[in-house]
Amino acid sequence: MKTRLTRLSSRLVSWTALLPMALTVLVAYVGTVLWSLKVSLSNSRTFPSDEFVGLLQYQRLFDNERWLLSLENLALYGVLFILACMVLGFLLAVFIDQKVRGEGLLRTVFLYPYAMSFVATGLVWQWMLNPGQGIQRAMRQAGFENFSFDWIIDQDKVMYTIVIATVWQASGLVMAMLLAGLRGIDEEIWKATRVDGIPSWRVYVSIVLPMLAPSVATVFILLFTAVIKLFDSVVSMTQGGPGTASEVPAKFIMDHLFGRANIALASAGSMVLLLTVLALVAPFLYARSRANQREAA
Repeated sequence: MKTRLTRLSSRLVSWTALLPMALTVLVAYVGTVLWSLKVSLSNSRTFPSDEFVGLLQYQRLFDNERWLLSLENLALYGVLFILACMVLGFLLAVFIDQKVRGEGLLRTVFLYPYAMSFVATGLVWQWMLNPGQGIQRAMRQAGFENFSFDWIIDQDKVMYTIVIATVWQASGLVMAMLLAGLRGIDEEIWKATRVDGIPSWRVYVSIVLPMLAPSVATVFILLFTAVIKLFDSVVSMTQGGPGTASEVPAKFIMDHLFGRANIALASAGSMVLLLTVLALVAPFLYARSRANQREAA
């Protein structure tokens, strides 16, 4: 009897400790999502309205050329950003995993950019890429008078400048996570491959990368989420310009939410982004839970 009471009181204490977090999740996350969904189905403008219009705001959203352009820019950015971060982060992790001298210092140097705010990063790169102040001016002063690097004011290339800045910032995080995975690989595997004379690049491609699959999947989810949330770097570097050449969904939403007083259209855009994230994260979480169940069995 005492044992049952002890267990019951222990569970009660545990659930009581979790109650504030549970309320935060229900109110701050689930509640706001449901409220945004309700607003996206209404005819709200500056203030919320109870006038139900169904999917009209979503139709208006995908009839908006600026929204469609923002999706195209985000798709281009996402592919280049994720691919570059994965490749560069993995190469940096492999480099540091060779037990190089000053490993602690190098890890700090590579990871430091991620500790900076995206706004600060954007402002620094905006200055560096400014044709009249940054890299182009420095190269011309060094004697290369015909050198040109004006991508930040070129409508066809401006998204590539945002990729450069954000890859510089985020690749250190990828390096740190993949390095942790590399350090977890049994040294006996490397000894066996050396005895068999297998080239190092083949070991990484055929053995190491498959073993790093959980780490790679986690990194991919983090990078994909960062792509969907892209806002600070764009605003600090280009303000969405030249014109609307670097427009992204998050900026479109914020502009309509605060600048154009159209909270229904902004809410519809936010729901589209949320569904995009859930469409990727939900299968990943399901597969992970199934794998954990198989391991437990």
